[in-house]
Amino acid sequence: MPNPPVLVSACLLGLNTRYDGANRKDEELLAKLAGRWIIPVCPEQLGGMPTPRPASCLNGATGEQVLDGRCRIENAAGRDVTQEFVRGANEVLLIVRTFGVEEAYLKTKSPSCGLGGFHGVCAALLLRNGVRVEAVD
Repeated sequence: MPNPPVLVSACLLGLNTRYDGANRKDEELLAKLAGRWIIPVCPEQLGGMPTPRPASCLNGATGEQVLDGRCRIENAAGRDVTQEFVRGANEVLLIVRTFGVEEAYLKTKSPSCGLGGFHGVCAALLLRNGVRVEAVD
């Protein structure tokens, strides 16, 4: 296969997977990836959380700290959802390994997929495992 598959946050493809049941469809990204084999993922759904769901926040922590067991993630309802975030990130990593994914486009400002000022849990795990990750706003 000339181009390996690319992983993309499902919400960027127009799937209603965000915590609020909405999406952030990105037409520019879709045009950029035209003709590529795209694998949509939502780490939070893969971790077992429903859609919609209460918002979750890293509260100044990083995905790396969550993966290392140094901090927890709580949702807006006060429920610890750390296990779901870590499980979802590991499920995404399994997809990466199964299909030979080398690059990913992930939604910024997400406690799972975020990049920029912090790394979300899934983004941190992918970076640790050599996946090229690009942030999409």
